[in-house]
Amino acid sequence: MDARFRIPLSPVADPDAVVRGDRYRITVLTEGLLRFEWAEDGVFEDRASTFALHRDLPAPAFRVVDGDEVLEVVTSRLHLTYDRRRPSASGVKVDGLGGLTSWHSTWRFGDPDRSLRGTARTLDDADGRVPLGPGVVAEGGVAVLDDSGSFLLTEDGWVAPRPEGDRVDLYVFAHGHDYAGALADLYAVSGPQPLLPRWALGNWWSRYHRYSADEYLALLDRFDREGVRFSVAVIDMDWHRVDSVPPEYGSGWTGYSWERSLFPDPEGFLADLHARGLRVTLNVHPADGVRAYEDAYAEMARALGRDPEERLPIAFDITDPAFLEAYFDVVHHRLEDEGVDFWWLDWQQGPYSRVAGIDPLWMLNHFHFLDSGRDGRRPLTFSRYAGPGSHRYPVGFSGDTVISWASLDFQPEFTATASNIGYGWWSHDVGGHLWGVRDDELTLRWVQLGVFSPILRLHSSNNPFLAKEPWAFPAETRTAIDDALRLRVRLVPYLHTMNRRAAEDGLPLVLPLYYEAPGEPAAYRTPNVFRFGSELVVAPITTPRDPGTLQGAVTAWLPPGTWIDIATAVVHEGGRTVRLHRDDATVPALLQAGGILPLAAEHETDAAANPTHLEVLVAPGADGAFVLVEDDGTGTTPGTVPTVRTALAWDQASGTLTVSPADGPSGIVPETRTWTVTVLGLPADAAVQVDGAAHPATAPDAGRISVTTTRDAAAGFTVSVGADPRPTTQERDARVFALLNAAQHPYEAKAALWRVATAPRSTASRLAELQAMDPPEPLLSALTELLTAL
Repeated sequence: MDARFRIPLSPVADPDAVVRGDRYRITVLTEGLLRFEWAEDGVFEDRASTFALHRDLPAPAFRVVDGDEVLEVVTSRLHLTYDRRRPSASGVKVDGLGGLTSWHSTWRFGDPDRSLRGTARTLDDADGRVPLGPGVVAEGGVAVLDDSGSFLLTEDGWVAPRPEGDRVDLYVFAHGHDYAGALADLYAVSGPQPLLPRWALGNWWSRYHRYSADEYLALLDRFDREGVRFSVAVIDMDWHRVDSVPPEYGSGWTGYSWERSLFPDPEGFLADLHARGLRVTLNVHPADGVRAYEDAYAEMARALGRDPEERLPIAFDITDPAFLEAYFDVVHHRLEDEGVDFWWLDWQQGPYSRVAGIDPLWMLNHFHFLDSGRDGRRPLTFSRYAGPGSHRYPVGFSGDTVISWASLDFQPEFTATASNIGYGWWSHDVGGHLWGVRDDELTLRWVQLGVFSPILRLHSSNNPFLAKEPWAFPAETRTAIDDALRLRVRLVPYLHTMNRRAAEDGLPLVLPLYYEAPGEPAAYRTPNVFRFGSELVVAPITTPRDPGTLQGAVTAWLPPGTWIDIATAVVHEGGRTVRLHRDDATVPALLQAGGILPLAAEHETDAAANPTHLEVLVAPGADGAFVLVEDDGTGTTPGTVPTVRTALAWDQASGTLTVSPADGPSGIVPETRTWTVTVLGLPADAAVQVDGAAHPATAPDAGRISVTTTRDAAAGFTVSVGADPRPTTQERDARVFALLNAAQHPYEAKAALWRVATAPRSTASRLAELQAMDPPEPLLSALTELLTAL
């Protein structure tokens, strides 16, 4: 195979880590991870698999007890007991050490999956929950991945099926509640998450619609006039010939030739998209191969040694190396030379190929990703999940989801749980793809979830009534969708730093809350609430709003500490489960005390650029630090990317944010940069100093104090707001009034509730009387949130 398809492999384990018998082999990869193999013929597999690329890890400390009846292998984290026979529930047992439980920390061969689950191949046609595959973390401390059915990678860059026979190949993760440690071991064996291009973190526009070139460009120009920017243009299958395919060739589902009636000048069209700052991906359904009407057919036929005059179809055969190389070199590179940046692989034909055990989806993901990285480019593809190891091929396409509240309600959990198998970059059809009914609130809440998802990609089916353009909605919904899309672009400095963290430190952007509080049962009970990078906890609203309060609500467990909503500046005490309420404008996204959140300024709309103006949100109440990471977009791995780091630190005792000089090569970040520092949860009259001198500040909203200064990137500065500032919810009475004023509730009853809620009495006394007044439960719940906020 060509060099671009060969990846670094180190699949042979250190001999010092191996315990072997005639028909079994146990490899202690780390203190928390072992490989258990059994083969009837005594032949074991040393080639890399689709999951395991690197078994040559330093041999950890372990001891072997070679008893008469059983073999024991013991590390600091696990204890394997094995009777040396064909694996059975009575003969193979792994105990996780650490005393989590007396029962669930034991795994026996054949046990059902007790992991906290991973992810699924697709959400195609899903209306709510779908079964999830295994993950590598378990509340009981032991999780198992069965690698017996995967296929193999060879040193020359090709693949091979597993040998036939009675074989078992398992990876046992016994990390207790060290879930991050389990992910670290997964990435050590399977390879890290790649680094995404920065532009992939902005907004993606996608719609299954028969666009013409002029219509598509006019749409983007309209978005520009609306002040909403996209960084990726997704063009669904009608870019290629569909209805114009001669009937003797069958369906137009697969295609590689531009539909010239819609795109008469493809290169000019793609150049226009690039000039507007967008990258371009085209949809392909490759299953039907290359047929004689295609522009590339003659060259493809000759590349495969066929006579193009025969006009015989060239079948899609991903297991044929000659076909694979021609598939890229002839068909795809020609289109990439015209300006296509990457490919949306829409494989829907199942896991079977001409060679038993080799999954076409995995093959497409693997080879497309590697091909996209040729010539030093940062690789990217866009396709469905194909099993453990798929984290190496971002971005994931979750499929054609049903438009329903049930679908929306499952997606936060689905996205977070995928991190349990290391899969950190899902892209969902925001707003749903097909069926369903028009529900403007549902669309809005889906877009708001998309803001706090790994990728935000609007999409819909080819129904003329199924539009996601904000101007297709009533004014209130339109404004909220616009604001959400703008916020996503503002988040890119933070998202790109988390992109680097994922590639370097092995922590996906979205994580379940139980990663930081594995011993807290409540952390497992609100699975839709998740960590969004190092700084935020997000609690998306995924159910319809209450018709009385006109607010959506979500139950969330908040980790210990103080938490401030970045949109409302309401301050919450953590370490408890709370009911959070929001109108249509926002969803709860909370910054922990000591948290530092870098944002692009509102007018900075190019997701690919390092901004000239940044806003930094600070949540006072505890010390905190954040290092902003920026690069020039070149390089493919963290070690090859020219990088600038800017350290930001909050000192609670002095109430001071220190912004250090940018550290790294020149020419990457602007030489002069404007900074707006916004401290949350303080009164409007807080005194502000910049570099020790009084400085004018503004209070744009309740609970927000902002100061702006312009500095050379090579110079640091400080912003102080006074010693030991403690955040509290500002203008509480005004917030209570706004809630009651909007409530669809009798006027006299609202006035009575207002008098009690604002009475000069203890919070407990007021809440007791409000409860006795028996208002509707959603209204009482919303009042309770405001009155018990800090």
